[in-house]
Formats: sequence, structure tokens, C-alpha cells
Amino acid sequence: MSTIPRTLRNIRKVGIKDYLVQMWAGTYMGKDRAGNKFFENGEELPLRTRWVQYAQHDFDAAQIEPGWHAWMSYAVDTVPGEDPLLTAGTRKFEPALPKPNYTQTRGAFKTYNTTKSKLTAWEPVAAPRS
Repeated sequence: MSTIPRTLRNIRKVGIKDYLVQMWAGTYMGKDRAGNKFFENGEELPLRTRWVQYAQHDFDAAQIEPGWHAWMSYAVDTVPGEDPLLTAGTRKFEPALPKPNYTQTRGAFKTYNTTKSKLTAWEPVAAPRS
């Protein structure tokens, strides 16, 4: 929960319309290929200085590109546009867009066993009554 002066300061910085969407004031750092916007504010508490505003309302954390994910998790201090190693789309093996998270869908990875079972299940047979 934010204090009242801090809330009023954030409203003054970003405006009422943007405050209703993100409720934080920060510097716009960039945008990825999926349309997600990334922000930073050094005045916030440690490990709460970077955040993302997703382009879709039904967002998934897997939609963030690897370079931006490294920046969000404080692995690097430069945004992917400034660092040539983090720039998206420069490697041949990189997909055009990040692969979605298929958990709880038909496309989810499911393991299966190809070896013969060492145990056999007991199947009861009822004897006829006389």
C-alpha cells in the first residue's frame, strides 16, 4: 500500500489516465516485439524498481523476450536495445516471437513410458457361487 503523498506524486507525474492503468510513475525504457512496455524507477524499494505493462489483457510471463527478461530480473543493467548481445532477432536459432506457455492446454508437454512394466496389476475374478 502506498502512502498518500507518494500516490499524489505518482498521479502528478503520469497523469490520471495513465495512473489508473499502471499506478506507478517511472521512466519508459523500451518496448519489445510483442508490444510490452518496460519501465524503471530508481526511487522505489529495492527489487521493485522495474516493471512491465503487458500489451494483452490476458498476459503470460512467457511473453517477455529473453533479453528483456534478463533486464527485468536484474541480471543485466542495460536494456536490450543498447546491448548487442541482448538484441532480439540477431541469432538464427531464435524464434520470431516467444513461444507461448502451453500449460493446461492440449499442446502441453506430456511424458510417456516406452518400457515394459515390471509389475502386473491384479485383476480379481469372482468365483461363481454354487
